Formats: sequence, C-alpha cells, structure tokens
Amino acid sequence: MATAKAPTRRIRTFPGFQLRFPMTEVQLWADKFSQFDDDTAALDAGKKICAGEYGLKNLLVIVDWKSKRRAKLLADNSHSEREEALRVAVSASEPRTAFGVLMGLAGIDTPMASAILTAINPSHYTIIDWRALDALGRSDWNASLKLYLRYYFPECARIAAAAGVSLRTVDKALWTWSKVNS
Repeated sequence: MATAKAPTRRIRTFPGFQLRFPMTEVQLWADKFSQFDDDTAALDAGKKICAGEYGLKNLLVIVDWKSKRRAKLLADNSHSEREEALRVAVSASEPRTAFGVLMGLAGIDTPMASAILTAINPSHYTIIDWRALDALGRSDWNASLKLYLRYYFPECARIAAAAGVSLRTVDKALWTWSKVNS
C-alpha cells in the first residue's frame, strides 16, 4: 500500500494567514481538544480504511465525526464508487489525486475530503475548515482545494515544524482555539 505524500512544492509564505495565538501555545490548545471532541473512532476507521476495509461503515464513522448532516449524502454514491474512491485515495502518490477522487463523490467537498484523508493518514494530511481558517485569521475564506494545496497545508506544516509538533497536533490546536474563542 502506497501512502500519499505531503505536497513537496516549495513552502510558500502567504501573508493572509496570522496564527491567532502564540506558537508556544500550540500544544496547550491541542491538549484541550478532548474536552470538546473525541477523534478516536474516526482515526480507528481511517486505520481500517488504510488496511483495505473500504466499506461504507468506516467512511460513515469519519463523515459523521466531521459533519453529521453530510452522512446521508453518501447514499447518493454506489457501493462500488465509494470503495473505489477510498482505494484510490489510500494508494494515491499525490495529494491532488487523493482529494480529487474523494471530491468526486456526492457529499464530499474539500473540508470533508481533508477530514477523511487526515483520518486515513494523519501524518500527511490535516483538516481544513472554517474553524482552522478562523484560528489563522481567515474565517472569511472558502476552504478550497487550491487554498489547501498551495497555502494552507504548507502553513500548517510550517507551524508544526516551528512548534515541534505533528500536523494532527496543529489541527487540534487550530480547531480548539476557534471553538473556545469564536
């Protein structure tokens, strides 16, 4: 099984992002995440998908975790469409491919695809949504695939490296800060 590679392009600095809390507090905010959310089931479902269990049950766990109202939209996709999309996403060597195949399914947009990919491979993906963008000072922006690949993921990778933490830790910190402060 191949794992998706993080975008390898040169990290572009993007003047529109401004972390709304000190870099030294990334771990502190991430540690508060469990007060509001439990991602254990979603990450377990992601591991199962990564291991070849492409059924609807695992996908629903992740989709329900990210947005309960989106789960019913998955029924608009056939069993074989969902399984093939997950199979390709897991084996994709390029993030754009993994996102593209998932976003081809009804009910999956960039934020949801990022949640699915993060559950499958939290060391190579992170979740983009309005909360994360809010913690970076840009809740007014659309969480598009182009924004994710060109600017958001590189910014999260930069923060992770500067804070000495994982991408998942940055993700939890951004979400929690926004949950508490917005």
